[in-house]
Amino acid sequence: MDEMNDRTCIVTRTAQPAENLIRFVAGPDGMVVPDLKRNLPGRGCWVTADRAHVDKAAAKNLFARSLKAGVKPPENLGGLVDELLSKAALGALGLARKAGAVALGAAKVEAAVRSGKASAVLHALEASEDGVRKITAARRAVVHMGGPDVPAYKLFSEQELSLALGATNVIHAAVLGRDAGKAALKRVMALETFRGDFAEKPEAVALGTAEDVE
Repeated sequence: MDEMNDRTCIVTRTAQPAENLIRFVAGPDGMVVPDLKRNLPGRGCWVTADRAHVDKAAAKNLFARSLKAGVKPPENLGGLVDELLSKAALGALGLARKAGAVALGAAKVEAAVRSGKASAVLHALEASEDGVRKITAARRAVVHMGGPDVPAYKLFSEQELSLALGATNVIHAAVLGRDAGKAALKRVMALETFRGDFAEKPEAVALGTAEDVE
């Protein structure tokens, strides 16, 4: 790990790589502003990139001391960061879709998983257990055959996915392992990490017992 790129979280006081943190700066109106792209001017401070730490930093207003200014966090700073991360992830997914790096529909998602082309699966919050189960079976089968463990995320509503991906009734999608897909997956993972206990975790595929593998 390159220590030159480490930053110190104002909550935990531990040094971490910048990609594990969110940067904040003081806005011209005296409010704390999240700087997800890490390119806003001025003095910045860093918080571990999950909602629990951002909420704690806001509750204790640790920003004022770190930014050496009379700043205050906006109401529901954690919710604001969640919204920004969500928009970034959905925007990246839209670009990936245009680049041909997203497959839509249960059948195409299952095929992408079984062929090894899928790097991640997305299920809408409204996805039925039956639909999720079939794709999970495909993911387990791939792992059973020695293939990659493809993670599954359940972070967006059907409406959010449909709008972002330029389609209707998007319930299941697969992110493919191309450059645009990799960029989108990075954003999705950042959102999931930030939400932590506020959202479902990525569904890990465990081999389990023989009857679990279909």
